[in-house]
Amino acid sequence: MAEDRTKWVALLRGINVGGKRKVAMAELVALFEELGARETRTYLQSGNVVFRADAAVAGALPAAVERACESRFGFAVPALLRSAGELQAVLTGNPFHRPGADEKQLHVVFLTEEPEANAVAALDPNRSSPDAFAVRGREIYLRLPNGMARTRLTNDYFDRALATTSTVRNWRTVQAVAALVAA
Repeated sequence: MAEDRTKWVALLRGINVGGKRKVAMAELVALFEELGARETRTYLQSGNVVFRADAAVAGALPAAVERACESRFGFAVPALLRSAGELQAVLTGNPFHRPGADEKQLHVVFLTEEPEANAVAALDPNRSSPDAFAVRGREIYLRLPNGMARTRLTNDYFDRALATTSTVRNWRTVQAVAALVAA
């Protein structure tokens, strides 16, 4: 049987942020390898894990990683999964990424599942003016002229309003992780 060469990215929420919920990247790589991932690499210290696995192993990883982090590190860590193709679609699907756009203002909120249409329709487009957002499937694209620290478009807001779990990455990180996945 030929080895599956499918690449994936796991996006972990809330590790190594502000000196809290610390996880060494070497430990995270080892954990993924123990759970069946291959050629595992991380980007930055914030829970961006690129790996190879067949679809069955990859599909089981988010729940397994959450359980293993709880057991090993003492706190739950939501893990969201995207395939190489899905991450490429995120790059090309950003409605705010236009020629001349200030990429420092751009972020992507990754969701565990696609939200219900009625929940998306109920989101307040004026919640954090001049910030803007666009929901596209399992991603929410953000344009935050005043930065992430000043927006009211937070994980908590989207999680409550859309009944899901999310994690946010700035545009530079999305591009860098996509490049790792594509390599």
